[in-house]
Amino acid sequence: MRIPLVDLKTNYLSVQDEVEEKVGAILTSGSYILGENVEAFEQEVSQYIGARHSVAVNSGTDALHLALLSAGIKPGDEVITTPFTFAATVEAIVYVGAVPVFADVEKETFNLDVSRISDSLTEKTCAILPVHLFGHPARIDEIMDFAIINNLKVIEDCAQSFGAHFRSKYTGTFGDAGCFSFFPTKNLGCFGDGGLVTTNSYKIAEALRMYRNHGISKPYCHDVIGYNSRLDEIQAGILRVKLKMIDSYNLLRRNLACRYTQHLGELPMVQVPVELDEYGHVYNHYTIVSPSRDKIRNALASAGIASAIYYPLPLHLQKTFSYLGYREGDLPRAENLAKSVLSLPIYPELGIDKVDEICATIMACFCK
Repeated sequence: MRIPLVDLKTNYLSVQDEVEEKVGAILTSGSYILGENVEAFEQEVSQYIGARHSVAVNSGTDALHLALLSAGIKPGDEVITTPFTFAATVEAIVYVGAVPVFADVEKETFNLDVSRISDSLTEKTCAILPVHLFGHPARIDEIMDFAIINNLKVIEDCAQSFGAHFRSKYTGTFGDAGCFSFFPTKNLGCFGDGGLVTTNSYKIAEALRMYRNHGISKPYCHDVIGYNSRLDEIQAGILRVKLKMIDSYNLLRRNLACRYTQHLGELPMVQVPVELDEYGHVYNHYTIVSPSRDKIRNALASAGIASAIYYPLPLHLQKTFSYLGYREGDLPRAENLAKSVLSLPIYPELGIDKVDEICATIMACFCK
């Protein structure tokens, strides 16, 4: 595509010299697993996010899985979450033997609808797993109020929201744990898989450190059945370089999103992303909603412009989760969004001129 959805090569070239210097130093050191760069990265994220503890792991999926384990979620427990997200959110619940319970989403932000959570509450409910989808925080203050009243754990899925905030607090610092992904296409991305869990709980942090490293509490002493989920030194070193850029990356994304909204916000057949008062959106994706989604996507493709559908089938209707017993019509907002969402190119290096071209292509769809 002439305009890709994400341009990872250009992003790499912007940090190439510092990344290659960092990687070279790591290779020369001979220390590749759980070394000084992992520890330094954890400390730097804690300082940036404002969490007491950060524990780096192998992926965002592992972050969710190990966070649930460390928070004490066990087989048979119910965890309320959203059906409109990537499958890893719900896979992690299933990995610990718990039962995913879906609540519908908001039409405007696509995030978990707090007013629907109470409908899903049972005596087996032990946790809520909200997703800060596309970079807009969920209504985390209301979710926390509900969780406190009902004595529930909150595990935040922050995979798409590094640097997003509500008021003065970053996502990942509200609940019992916050789970981040550093997949290459994220706002803060490494050059492979990577993840991290933030928490203010010493107990959860210590459990995470054991679970990520084969259940080891001290050398060759295995206290629990653990996993091999260690972020390697090279990825940690790369992330340390890019962490210094995250505020500028997110500002560029916000500026591009503003330009999109200026152009597309007046189109009667297009719903542009919202940003609620006191919420800081970081636009991991810029996602519009339109009944003319397929027409727009075809026009973009004909012009050499990439787009994507996140997500074409909500999780409650996926074959792998059919055993939960949900049917079409159970969660109508998520189902309607799946039929009409379209994510447009957005990345720090995109440029205003490219956004103008993309918007002109979309607006032309409604002028024929």
